[in-house]
Amino acid sequence: MTVAIEKLITPEIVKPARYLGNELGAKHKPWENANVRWVLTYPEVYELGASNLGHIILYNILNAQPRQLCDRAYLPAPDLAAKLKETQTPLFALESHRAVTDFDILGFNLSYELGATNILEMLHLAQIPLTWKERDQGNYPLIFAGGQTATSNPEPFADFFDFMALGDGEELLPEIGLILEQGKKNQLTKEALLLDLAQVPGVYVPRFYDVTPEGAVIPNHVDVPSRILRRVATPIPAYAIGLVPYIETIHDRLVVEIRRGCTRGCRFCQPGMLTRPARDVQPEDVIDAIEKGIRETGHNEFSLLSLSCSDYLALPSVGIEIKNRLKNENINLSLPSQRVDRFDENIANIIGGNRPSGLTFAPEAGTQRMRDVINKGLTNEELLRGIKIAVEQGWDKVKLYFMIGLPGETDTDVIGIVETVRWLRRECRLNGRKPLQFTITISNFTPKPHTPFQWHSVSTAEFKRKQDLLREEFRQVRGVKANYTDVRISGMEDFVGRGDRRLSSVIRRAWELGAGMDAWWENTEKAYRAWEQAIDEAGLSWKYRQVENGEWNIFDVYSKGQRPLTPTYDWPLPWDHVNTGIDKKWLKEDLQRALEAATVPDCAFDGCSHCGVCGLDFGHNIVVEPPPIPQFSGEFQANQERLQRFRVFFGKIGEMALVSHLDLVRLFDRGVRRGALPISFTGGYHPGPRISIANALTLGVTSNGEIVDFELTQWMDIEVFRQALEKQLPADIPIYNVEEVPIKSLAATRLLEKAEYLITVETEGLTSAEIWQTWVTNVLETVEINHEKTTKSGKKQTVNLRYRLFSLSVESTDNNSAVLRYIGSCRNDGTMLHPEQVILMLEQVSGQELHLLKVHRQQLILGVETEG
Repeated sequence: MTVAIEKLITPEIVKPARYLGNELGAKHKPWENANVRWVLTYPEVYELGASNLGHIILYNILNAQPRQLCDRAYLPAPDLAAKLKETQTPLFALESHRAVTDFDILGFNLSYELGATNILEMLHLAQIPLTWKERDQGNYPLIFAGGQTATSNPEPFADFFDFMALGDGEELLPEIGLILEQGKKNQLTKEALLLDLAQVPGVYVPRFYDVTPEGAVIPNHVDVPSRILRRVATPIPAYAIGLVPYIETIHDRLVVEIRRGCTRGCRFCQPGMLTRPARDVQPEDVIDAIEKGIRETGHNEFSLLSLSCSDYLALPSVGIEIKNRLKNENINLSLPSQRVDRFDENIANIIGGNRPSGLTFAPEAGTQRMRDVINKGLTNEELLRGIKIAVEQGWDKVKLYFMIGLPGETDTDVIGIVETVRWLRRECRLNGRKPLQFTITISNFTPKPHTPFQWHSVSTAEFKRKQDLLREEFRQVRGVKANYTDVRISGMEDFVGRGDRRLSSVIRRAWELGAGMDAWWENTEKAYRAWEQAIDEAGLSWKYRQVENGEWNIFDVYSKGQRPLTPTYDWPLPWDHVNTGIDKKWLKEDLQRALEAATVPDCAFDGCSHCGVCGLDFGHNIVVEPPPIPQFSGEFQANQERLQRFRVFFGKIGEMALVSHLDLVRLFDRGVRRGALPISFTGGYHPGPRISIANALTLGVTSNGEIVDFELTQWMDIEVFRQALEKQLPADIPIYNVEEVPIKSLAATRLLEKAEYLITVETEGLTSAEIWQTWVTNVLETVEINHEKTTKSGKKQTVNLRYRLFSLSVESTDNNSAVLRYIGSCRNDGTMLHPEQVILMLEQVSGQELHLLKVHRQQLILGVETEG
């Protein structure tokens, strides 16, 4: 079924443009031409999901497949979720506006342990049963999950999914699509189809596996593998280009992957273990993708993505080459957390400039001993050198990430975090410069499957004690802001992340009790209470107490409530059936090395560590030799020359009425960039394009009379300009006229005096055209109609609304409604007559309660510029 979203997505919904599916780069493939129809969902709000690189890449890859289409869905915000429930409307996909139950397959990104409750909420909103057993009783899409958490340990979530996609999806998902297409053609039963899927490396079908009393996961069908292979794919930067949302997202920039995988061997780091081997992207491919992506999307910022960007040896040459090519376009580069030991002047050059991004480093531990225990591969000398370079290159603020609760940690190691920060501030101070400011994030270590620390146990009680210890110590250090992760959420992450199939019922009950969006701080209290009650009802409180109080091994087999005195590393773990390529024996040996504070070198650069990954199934490390670093041609210099001004008269109709004013400003900025128009820039530290919209239009209001000024650095033919701009704008932003105005004349925003509106108004009872005309006449004949408003400073102010009304007439009537036309003041000094204020005047003279149904701005009226 097609959902009538125009009735759902109204101005009352917060950020309604989230749900329109009309962004630049959205794919609208013909429904009837597809044999397999996918929905890829991200179980978070749009701002997170639409900017997730993996989500974008898989969406583009699936839509590149013949005979297949892929749509998208995200977790609705609470207001839309309530509206869907109230109207019994199923969750819909964005591009097609079809209910997700119309599709063949629905995939979820499960990248966070506590994100499962969001998935259950989405299934509920889609009116789809939550478990595969319940879905077998009806005709529903196949439901699967992928992502880091699904790959790491699928067992706590096994009841909810028909299958799991383990590892990289670039090659795996198209293979799944072909199996589905053939299965539909052959009219296979669901079980037969899933059995075919289970033959594909990387596909785990939980129904074909049972759990032994000892906790091992074993096949219950002869035709499925005993262990499921994690898939590995080579990054393809070209698929990162696309999806330019109309609203601001969390990562509101072009993101291109430069290296997948990490071989540093940090013992706490699950992504580093689950993405081996390391694979560098060819520098030419990165450069081409960024240059093309910036020009096609209009973004003014890009980010190079990797678990450790600094280990991409070509980073300095790639960064400088991109900055040289895009020098005149005011483009900024940001990098995620970097290796401080590889930070140097070259990297400082590519992320510095006019708008230097923040610097983030992750020493992780406060003492050298602890950094050796976790195999961080970072010395005090390297840490100091990296921070000093940052200060010398102009940074005065740095973010640092540390962890507490690491195996073998003592209070001396915890206090070492404070001592390290104090030492860095002292040693990195330069004469004539203010002291370095630090923002410190203290996270709580949670052991992860497939890491050497997977057998370790944490204690939330110890987390709290160590946080208190740090708070007390940091009180004596100036220039430091410390943030701490909530220990309850960390405990829940550990409990779920290393759980088994028993937790499926706990997850479901936690969702029923209100858990959801658990990583958002405002939901922490509610989520924790829900999880705690669900655990208690499932009879697993003893298991969670181990997380609170600390035990060596929370997966010990209990017999009559008694715990064995020593841990046994050979007992089955819930995730042993996932073949990541890393030998479990090697993990045990590396844990022993951790206890001895022995380090292991990075095998991408210093020889094989014999972890077991490299081979036919997973490939080998691919390290690209860095090309020469080109000569830096200098930072962007804002071209402030103003040779020509065009005044554009445009409309904002249809779905674009649901795009806010700030998002419209961003839309024009990106359109100008994509069209390569020679826009003039302002000066200062943050130069911006000289694009000036005459007046902000209220969200949800349509218009045929908007005005925007563009100032250019080069002369352009007016028709060439119009065509270039029009090509970059959506159809619901039509251009009606373009005029050239003198460059020294006042901007439209300063000339604006009046605005003409058409408003549709409704009364409670039946009215006639004569009655409406009488009310309008009474308003026009009244000299003073006062309204009291509250200023921003909180003061009460009386305004004569009648003074701001220039004309008012009845256009048409229909039973109890009328369309009225009015012209009112619309100056940007605050003397503006809003449609709601016209309603207030009519209510005063009529004594009736009126309702404003629709607002359309017909035109903006500019005053005449006087000489001098």
